[in-house]
Amino acid sequence: MTRRLALAVVVALGVALAPLPALADAISFKMLPNYSRATFKTDAPLETIVGTTAGEGVTGSLTVDPAKPQGAQGSITIDLTTVNSGLAKRDADMKGEKYLDTANPANRHAVFEIKSVEIAGPLEPGKETAAKVAGVLTIKGKPVQTVADARVTWVKLGPEQVEAQKRFGFTSDNIKVRAKFATTFASHAIAIPQLFVLKVSNDIQLETDLTFVKQ
Repeated sequence: MTRRLALAVVVALGVALAPLPALADAISFKMLPNYSRATFKTDAPLETIVGTTAGEGVTGSLTVDPAKPQGAQGSITIDLTTVNSGLAKRDADMKGEKYLDTANPANRHAVFEIKSVEIAGPLEPGKETAAKVAGVLTIKGKPVQTVADARVTWVKLGPEQVEAQKRFGFTSDNIKVRAKFATTFASHAIAIPQLFVLKVSNDIQLETDLTFVKQ
């Protein structure tokens, strides 16, 4: 074997045996219910209705590489039986068969599935970053594509901070997501009776304030 050929073989073996580049450092997160909430609002001419749920009524998971948050995946689930608008009779009617029909297990939850994220650059610890989160919102079995305006903050804690905060459920890596988006009752095949059109708007404004912690 000539010296030139031997050198080529050595180089080839070196390339083949060199360590592969590290895969994306995606982190798996779970929802921290005690620090998460979801709100809906309908603003009709005669009445504004605001309903809220928190705690165990809000669950979800998220997988994201802070260096490449555009590839984030996840879902958020809202237990509609836990939504409270402040009036028991109104809540019972809203959850009844004519509307959300939450007694049917298939309709009990509203689910938002993340499909893509538009965000400028990587997440930086402690810095809030604006994002557009596209996904599918399913209510009463009717999926609707929507885009949420979101603000995302990656909160990293040092060892001493983790020790102080772990009793509250926080970890070394935490993600805060505040988002607003919209849908309509009609999009989910829910009709507003003519009698109530001045008190219940077809347009629904949705807002979430969610905290995710590293699993």
